[in-house]
Amino acid sequence: MSNAQLKGAGLWADAWRSLRRNRAAMVALYLMMTVVVLVLAAPLLSPFSIDSTDWDQISIAPSLSTQHYFGTDDVGRDLFIRTLYGGRISLMVGLVATLVSLIIGIAWGATAGYVGGRTDQFMMRIVDVLYAMPFMFFVILLMVFFGRNIFMIFIAVGAINWLDMARIVRGQTLSLKKKEFVEAARAGGVSSFNIVRRHIVPNLLGIVVVYVTLTIPQVILVESFLSFLGLGVQEPMTSWGALVNDGAQAMESAPWALIFPAVFLALTLFCFNFVGDGLRDALDPRDRQERS
Repeated sequence: MSNAQLKGAGLWADAWRSLRRNRAAMVALYLMMTVVVLVLAAPLLSPFSIDSTDWDQISIAPSLSTQHYFGTDDVGRDLFIRTLYGGRISLMVGLVATLVSLIIGIAWGATAGYVGGRTDQFMMRIVDVLYAMPFMFFVILLMVFFGRNIFMIFIAVGAINWLDMARIVRGQTLSLKKKEFVEAARAGGVSSFNIVRRHIVPNLLGIVVVYVTLTIPQVILVESFLSFLGLGVQEPMTSWGALVNDGAQAMESAPWALIFPAVFLALTLFCFNFVGDGLRDALDPRDRQERS
């Protein structure tokens, strides 16, 4: 194993040890893992399907005897299984849209920062123009224009959310391209593409990991807001945002229809943010110097 690999392995091991000492981040991580397991194991935890209706048990309260653990909605559908399946959609939107924003943002920011000059100015002016557009309006416009389906939610949210990542990566790249190892690679005849791919991008992984944990809850919240407006997923699929919208309309007669999906949504958002804060502290080079 090379010295660079050993150093990288030591950095991540040190970051993990630091994260483990952060109790709030670790509790949030375990809670988040529990939510993910529940969401993935949904079919094994309930005898009902997401779209099955029971007209004899409309808007009943949570009960263990009826196996409707979170109660039912206004058409007799089990809210427990719908909440777990809604979590699948919300988490999937968060992960896929964040991945789309990462791919675009890293490629755009690294290219602009490394090439520099007029290319950098032109690329970042495009980012500035897109920043001037209202974020939510642009997302809604894309969805209305291309159609309201789950795939377009991924693309619409991810295609807008890359702007912050592009600026962050550009700033880091401007600093990294002046480092000795980049100068040595350039002097050795390594192409610009390979320098960016092998030397610049790997050194951005720390900040990228933190960005992911902070962006996923933001994307989930955007999807939830779109679903609340009726522009999100369509029946029979659902998401936490759609369930919160339905629960808000029935809050007086069936408060459980709002409480359970709202709790899952809020808990997941808090967990991602606490883990993101913990990773940011663990990967902060100044904190690593103090610990060493």
